[in-house]
Amino acid sequence: MYQRHDDESRGGGEVKEATKRSQLKAQRRQQLLTAASRLFAERGFRAVSIEDLAAEAGVSGPAVYRHFDSKELLLADLLIKVSEQLLDEGSAHVARASSAFDALHQLIAFHTEFALRDRDLIRIQDHDFASLAVDDAKTVSRLQRAYLEVWVDVLRSIDTTASEMVARTKIQAVFGLLNSTPHSAAHRDTETTRAVLEEMALDAFGRSVNALSTSR
Repeated sequence: MYQRHDDESRGGGEVKEATKRSQLKAQRRQQLLTAASRLFAERGFRAVSIEDLAAEAGVSGPAVYRHFDSKELLLADLLIKVSEQLLDEGSAHVARASSAFDALHQLIAFHTEFALRDRDLIRIQDHDFASLAVDDAKTVSRLQRAYLEVWVDVLRSIDTTASEMVARTKIQAVFGLLNSTPHSAAHRDTETTRAVLEEMALDAFGRSVNALSTSR
């Protein structure tokens, strides 16, 4: 009986140790992603070495390869994950909305918050998308098109006269406005910037959407 108890205790300890190792591995991986996001945004993907990433994350160079086989895969992880996040959370906002107008307001607020919070990732997307492997670039593009279509469906449900081309053009213009935040609003008051951007984004959809919004 006592031997079985000892075995069970030892087994429980092994599980705890494995869990701890798994948690530490996940933390180290996130440290590398955070370091990569900061350095890629500041210097550009090609100017950052594995040694730079290791030093920024506080690990040895070889330790980087225990988490990512290459610097290119680290870049892919950053851009694919943020694209998935935009699609998943944007879709969730629309699903929770009480109306198409509410959905549009929620999407604008969500993307504005993203632009203010994840400035480094926007810079990386702008500067280093071309450094992705072909398959990874296709994945990012597919996810981002799907996110765009979430907006298109909402906008066209509000303004049924807008063609898909017109809706996409307006939405891409709004993305350009909001995604310019990393370059123009780094040192401004965040709350003021958020309010101004949300107002400008709504106005950018044009008089037809705003007129419909105020009349319903």
